[in-house]
Amino acid sequence: MFAAFIRSVLAEPRAPDPPARAWWDWALVGALLVTATGEAILRPDVPMRPLATVVALLVIPVLLWRRTHPLLATAVGFGGAMVLHIPAFVEDVVDVGLYSMAGIMLLPYALYRWASGPEALVGTAIVAVPAGLGLATSQTLGDVIGGTTVLVAVFALGAAMRYRAVARQREVQQVRMLERGELARELHDTVAHHVSAIAIQAQAGRAVAATDPASAVEALAVIEAEASRTLYEMRTMVRVLRDSEAADYAPQRGISDLDELTRMSPVVQVHRGGDLAGLPQPVEVAVYRICQESVTNAIRHSLNATAVTVGVTGDDGVVRLRVHDDGEAARPATTVGYGLLGMAERAKLLGGACQAGPDPAGGWTVEATLPREVPR
Repeated sequence: MFAAFIRSVLAEPRAPDPPARAWWDWALVGALLVTATGEAILRPDVPMRPLATVVALLVIPVLLWRRTHPLLATAVGFGGAMVLHIPAFVEDVVDVGLYSMAGIMLLPYALYRWASGPEALVGTAIVAVPAGLGLATSQTLGDVIGGTTVLVAVFALGAAMRYRAVARQREVQQVRMLERGELARELHDTVAHHVSAIAIQAQAGRAVAATDPASAVEALAVIEAEASRTLYEMRTMVRVLRDSEAADYAPQRGISDLDELTRMSPVVQVHRGGDLAGLPQPVEVAVYRICQESVTNAIRHSLNATAVTVGVTGDDGVVRLRVHDDGEAARPATTVGYGLLGMAERAKLLGGACQAGPDPAGGWTVEATLPREVPR
């Protein structure tokens, strides 16, 4: 079991997409450098003041690279700590270093949060050396227990946040795959509907070919148009259908069915405008599904809403939709729910975009833009 654990750790890759260096990273490092300088000048009880000051001023800036280069930052940070602990261990001097050096405790967290498995193992060994020297020079058992607890807690917090992010990413991926599968089924049903129309026209043309050649030619023109549209929409199909799933050959709901949303609540109002004729079936279905999900969320989550307005407008090259409720936006803006993820993924697959969040004028708004032509 231990060997399997080691193999899994060694196979662990780096955490993807570490956040970019932000202004508050610079502010943190700047504050620590100012604090270290102030300590070096004003604090009277600093053993080995020149050494402690130089180490602090060299080590603190590596916090800027703790996410992108976690092992290197840990090696530099705790290497500096080891430099301070060696004279304390040899000459029996207690507390060599500045209080601002406590900032390097961010490095073990970053190591377990962002580094790969092998890097985490090497970094743990690097941290253990100065930590062991520091605990060896501690004067009381309480200091040993407290220091060990803090260090283990920092490591554990980094690991917990890492695996929480991994679990969240898996859930998001699952939502995306489910939405892709749903869209693929809808496209499959649409194609089946067109093929059924082609078959009916072919049968009609064959029946009248001998007695009414003109009608047969008209049937062939309809077949050609339906076949072209079918091939066009098949190119957009997401190939994630399972063979065991039966297809429903009825047409999917579209923009003409939006009035059905008013049955969900008396506060729902639907408005259509612009050119909405001749839209591809996947776009119509996406408009309906996004509006349906948005209205469902508004009814479920908004507080004291007196109106939920659904607006769909056809412009040149795009279809725009907006769903707004005037209730209290109880949904936090920083939380991306799985329903919102599904809407955004559906819009993205069709070459569009979908955004949702609190409206500056009050309430909650979902806005989406979809191209009139489905990308090939």
